[in-house]
Amino acid sequence: MMQQPGMGGPGAPPPPSCKSKVELRISCRNLLDKDFLSKSDPCCALYILQNGRWCEAGRTEMVLNNLNPDFTKTFVVDYYFEEVQKLLFSVYDIDNATASLDDDDFLGSVQCTLGHLVSRQTVTQPLCMKNGKQAGKGTITISSEELSGSNEYVTMQFKGTHLDKKDFFGKSDPYLEIFKQTPDGKWVLTHRTEVIKNTLNPVWKPFKVSLITLCGANYDAELLIKIWDWDNDGSSDFIGEFKTTFRRFLEVTTSTVEWDCINPAKKRKKGSKYKNSGVISLLSSKVETEYTFLDYIMGGCEINFTVAIDFTASNGDPRNPQSLHFMNPTAPNEYLRALRAVGQVCQDYDTDKMFPGLGFGARIPPQFQVHHEFPLNFNYQNPFCAGVQGLEAAYQSCIYQVQLYGPTNFAPVINHLARFAAGAARENTAKNYYILLILTDGVISDFIETKDAIVAASYLPMSIIIVGVGRADFSEMDILDGDDHPLISRQGQRCARDIVQFVPFRDFERAPPRELAKCVLAELPDQVTGYFRSRGIKPLRLPGAGAAPGPPPAYGR
Repeated sequence: MMQQPGMGGPGAPPPPSCKSKVELRISCRNLLDKDFLSKSDPCCALYILQNGRWCEAGRTEMVLNNLNPDFTKTFVVDYYFEEVQKLLFSVYDIDNATASLDDDDFLGSVQCTLGHLVSRQTVTQPLCMKNGKQAGKGTITISSEELSGSNEYVTMQFKGTHLDKKDFFGKSDPYLEIFKQTPDGKWVLTHRTEVIKNTLNPVWKPFKVSLITLCGANYDAELLIKIWDWDNDGSSDFIGEFKTTFRRFLEVTTSTVEWDCINPAKKRKKGSKYKNSGVISLLSSKVETEYTFLDYIMGGCEINFTVAIDFTASNGDPRNPQSLHFMNPTAPNEYLRALRAVGQVCQDYDTDKMFPGLGFGARIPPQFQVHHEFPLNFNYQNPFCAGVQGLEAAYQSCIYQVQLYGPTNFAPVINHLARFAAGAARENTAKNYYILLILTDGVISDFIETKDAIVAASYLPMSIIIVGVGRADFSEMDILDGDDHPLISRQGQRCARDIVQFVPFRDFERAPPRELAKCVLAELPDQVTGYFRSRGIKPLRLPGAGAAPGPPPAYGR
């Protein structure tokens, strides 16, 4: 029995996959020569770290007598932004026909992350031996490219004219379905419009669908379009159908595109007297490219990472082992663990790996006045720390120099980063996107001001991650997350998009660090692409194109 359109069901197309696939291409130069009478016969193996073990994911072909090989066999790996995916590339001189590489000469290896590779597209690094020394002058070059069928989407609108009347006491309640054909000849539903009640001349709403879903991105693939009359008992009466191709849809810009809607049974019955069961017209058809997160990252977009740490008195005296800021030499506190989990993912997407570190809610030297936005290194001209380790060191040093105080105000640090994001927004390019990680232990004191700051930031290239440490009541944080109800400022302005992700650290206390990172960062790719798409901003560099000029460096650098 046919379900009413919009209610879902077995005929609905499946949701798109959330992961991407990346192709890695390998070449080497100046490899060590391990053969006595000829040159080395190199092969490269890829290993992926899984549950603490290096697991082989594939090998290139062997290239005979060549110290400068360009391997033709590539590696295809699944890419997840929210994970640190560690890779090991090892090069061997193949000396025999056994499958094991243990009995072949080792020519060097290199470790890196997949995030590092995709954010730079092409990376050249020296090969190293197992003792850490360089393998002569040997280098490996790894090029990455996202594999995708098509990023094209089409927005189109249909109308019907003089459709057959199917209802006894009224007209018809028509809707339209589009099917594509699978290689085995089956017709698969790819889109269904809404029902328009009691009309023989429906104008359906415009709808958007990917070309992969609609026709497998094949402009000349045959499509089957069916028109039905929906009945309130859940059944549907067949009105008619026709076949066409997507290429025909493109003619709408230059001419009228319409089709006779044919009911084969009615045509057989009426013979030559039958003309059609109505006419279907295409009112508009527009094809656009929707760029992916990797399109933007590979095109040169940098993820600028800033951390803000809560130094309010509710954390407890740092010298007390019960304090959330206590520095146990054998076990990092929750602040450090959360910073490492999220920072290790984000650092791969920032070229110089210099990250601003901020604090709030403390009295700071030398006057010991309360500040709600101060650099962890106390250098207002240069708040940057070298990598995640630099952030950790600045935090560990800062905790013994400040007096924990309060209240817990978020708005100052959000507005601080928003000023830099606003500069990037004025540039109107996909050069920079900003992430603010707030680590906090308590209830927000400036909840209204924080809502206003988040609403304003939602119109900027910026996202906010809040990790709650300790055992406090974090119910207000769920309101800021905005998943159920969009935030509205005091001025009545609504959030342009969801930019806040909150998680309590206690939910991941016994989980591996990667689980926390996956949870808080899983939404970020959609937030990045959502911002750029909403403003029609393309990647700085498109596939196959040269580099486009970018704006000045971010964050005042």
